[in-house]
This record gives sequence, C-alpha cells and structure tokens, in this order.
Amino acid sequence: MSAAVLYRNRRIKNLAAQVLAVLATVFGLFWLVWIIWTTLSKGITSLNLALFTEMTPPPGASGGMLNAFFGSAVLSLLGIAFGAPVGVLAGTFLAEYSQKSWIGETVRFVNDILLSAPSIVLGLFVYTLVVAQMGHFSALAGGIALAFIVLPVVVRTTDEMLRLVPAQMREAALSLGVPQWKVIVQVLYRASLPGIVTGILLALARISGETAPLLFTALNNQYWSSNLLAPMANVPVVIFQYAMSPYENWHTLAWAGAFILTMFVLLVSLVARAIVMRNRIVQD
Repeated sequence: MSAAVLYRNRRIKNLAAQVLAVLATVFGLFWLVWIIWTTLSKGITSLNLALFTEMTPPPGASGGMLNAFFGSAVLSLLGIAFGAPVGVLAGTFLAEYSQKSWIGETVRFVNDILLSAPSIVLGLFVYTLVVAQMGHFSALAGGIALAFIVLPVVVRTTDEMLRLVPAQMREAALSLGVPQWKVIVQVLYRASLPGIVTGILLALARISGETAPLLFTALNNQYWSSNLLAPMANVPVVIFQYAMSPYENWHTLAWAGAFILTMFVLLVSLVARAIVMRNRIVQD
C-alpha cells in the first residue's frame, strides 16, 4: 500500500473521529439545555425574591425554600467536613505508603465498590447505624450519609493526583533530610492541591442533589431549624415531596428548586473544570 493511500485513510479516520466527537458533544449539550429550559420554564413563576426569603409553605399558600436552601448547605458542608479529610488521608496512605502492597490494593478495591454503590444503600446503612440508634431523624445522620458518598470520590482523586507528582520531587526533598511527612505536606500536597480541590468540588456537586440517602436520615422539616440533632429541610427532599403532591403551587416551587439546584451543580462543575485547566496552563 502506497504512502498516499495510507495518508488518505488516516485523514478519513481522523475526520470520522472528529465528526463523532462533535456529534457526541452536541448530543450532551442538547440534553443539558433541555433540562435547564424545562426547569426554568415550569418554575419561572416562583423564581423571585420570596423563593430565597420565605419558608416552605403549606398547601395553597405562597412561600419559598429558604429553610430548604439553608438545610442543603448545612448537610453538604457536613458531608464535606466529615468525608473530605478522611478521603485525603486515605488517598495519601494509598499513594505514599502502600502503592504495591496487598493492603493498598484491597483498599482500592473496596473504595471502587463504595464509589459505585447506590446512594440509597448508603442511606439505609446510616439509618441502621445512626437513626435507629438515636430513635429519630437528624441532620447529623444526613451529613454522615453524604460523607459516605464524598469519601470514595476524594480517596480516588487524592490517590491519583499524588501518584502523578514526579518521583524526582520526593527524592530531592528526601535527599535533603526532610522527613517523609513533611515532604507530603509541604511538597506533594502543594503540587497536587488543584487536583485534590477539584475532587472535593466534584464530590460537593454530587451530594448536593442526592435525595435517597436523605429520605432515610435527615428527612425534612417544614420550619427553619439549625439543630443538627433534629430533622432538617433540604432541597432534594422538598423537590421530591412537592413534585409528588397534587398542589399546583408546590409543583411550581419544585421546578424552581430543581432549576436552582441544576445551576448550582453546573456552576460547581465549571469551577472544578477551571481549576484543572488553570493548573494545566501553569504546568505548560
């Protein structure tokens, strides 16, 4: 086969791959735009100041989702506060202390299982572990359930980011007599910080829309509550309950809440992507 024929075949394959990539991108963007437009068009009547300043209303009354937004923020922060530090430490252990040991491989295998586990299973586990022992639903139980979702994401991200740091950086620091823990804290964490932060942000985007585990742990609360040992309102459960109701004003509020939640997840994902791109530019 001549060089001209090989070149033409490669051009054809390259063009076909580019066309398929563009079609896949358009396909994904189509559904994203469709979701945003649907939630916006059906909830636009409730997208006003009252949505962020008034409590969830009873049937037939007007109101907003202030307590639900506050509750979701508290639960998400609890999930990050509980899950992210443990995930970073576990990822550090896998990357720096057990790269080729059977313990490390076992932990990675279990982490992969936890990463793909249905969130409702994690919610049932925390229900048995915490809610059943306490005798009532609570925001604390909801935060623990979300932490189990955050944990495997942060473990995987931290492990991968630390292993991407060149070995020469470790060797240079160790050759100067620096203890390994200080090498990890002052050298490796600084080099891999954008990737670790990106993993935490992606975990935040994931837990912000979780409904199933919160149904078994934090449940809901129609009123304002900052008590971590009591049920707490949150946007996903409010959307679920309002969407299943027969009341039209609740339906509109559910669509408005879904739009705000979608835009929040999109914003967090874009911020995570921007951090990754900025890190690439700096390295280049």
